[in-house]
Amino acid sequence: MAAPGFLPRPDFQHLLTALTAAGYLCLGPKVRDGAITYEELGSTDDLPRGVHDHQQPGVYRLQRDESPRCFAWANGPQALKPLLFAPHEVLWTSAAGSDGGITFHPKKPEALPTAVIGVRACDLAALRLQDQHFLEGPFPDPHYGARRRNLFLVAVHCTRPAATCFCASTGDGPRAESGFDLALAELDEGFMVTAGSPKGEILVGQLPIQALDPAQQATADGEIVAAALAQQRALPSRNLRDSLFANLHHPRWEDVAQRCLSCTNCSSVCPTCFCHAETEEPALDGLSSTHSRQWDSCFTEGHSAIHGIVIRADTRLRYRQWLTHKLGSWHDQYGRSGCVGCGRCIAWCPAGIDITAEAAAVCGGDHA
Repeated sequence: MAAPGFLPRPDFQHLLTALTAAGYLCLGPKVRDGAITYEELGSTDDLPRGVHDHQQPGVYRLQRDESPRCFAWANGPQALKPLLFAPHEVLWTSAAGSDGGITFHPKKPEALPTAVIGVRACDLAALRLQDQHFLEGPFPDPHYGARRRNLFLVAVHCTRPAATCFCASTGDGPRAESGFDLALAELDEGFMVTAGSPKGEILVGQLPIQALDPAQQATADGEIVAAALAQQRALPSRNLRDSLFANLHHPRWEDVAQRCLSCTNCSSVCPTCFCHAETEEPALDGLSSTHSRQWDSCFTEGHSAIHGIVIRADTRLRYRQWLTHKLGSWHDQYGRSGCVGCGRCIAWCPAGIDITAEAAAVCGGDHA
């Protein structure tokens, strides 16, 4: 990895210009409907300058001040997942032939070269897990793979964690360590820029990069360390597999079921959840059909329906499935927990359920 340089704030537009010239659609954080989401950027003026997020269990609010910084917030509801694992897409179509046979036509995935600016360390960790699931098994997903190959990632180290963040306890932040093409550390006067890939090095060569003052690097590093120390939430351990499966009958499962709405918000905003359903939509004339994939959740009744039987018929079993899979059996599948400590499920849960509190309650004693 090359030594970092410094990009003054007035020159930040050069980054967007260089990415656009390289053929990328530039996406970055913008304020929409009271939240920070990834949208197409026309210029750096579109970025959320002076915007901060206030997050608590069941609470997400934006605030503004006179700060020149554009990335002084923790995260929004979106993450990278919908840019790669589409919420809804057609996989193939089929048609009946005159000879009575059926022909199938795979849907070619749309995969525009896309640059995402403002990616957080927790979302890079989540992307690594999604890559394992969709690309590294015996049957790689062509739709996900096409979008992944065309992605350019500009990470930004976190310096202002929300009260819901706990990435330091999962080992996934707040510093972006790998998986990016460029990484930025934001200072009032500009950005410390580090290339993380050959594509990133080429792009850095097109920017008016200056030598980095040691004092600037010390300030940037200090803010990242302070962000880790400021986090108040934590999971009891990075590997809760054995403890969770030893407590499948813990009374806390019933307690959380009384609060959980099975609304699927937590799995929708989670950057690693990948449950989906596939549906066949026949045309009215019966001569053609469309096969689609769309997001699903283990909190829905249909997700565990098998031959007319619903395996997880109540919220207690659904929440237990979600938590024990995410924090437990993912270790068997992917070699680590499925939680990256982003805290989105805490903020966007309308009941304010806190995954760190539930995990601590279940794993705090043996009630097997």
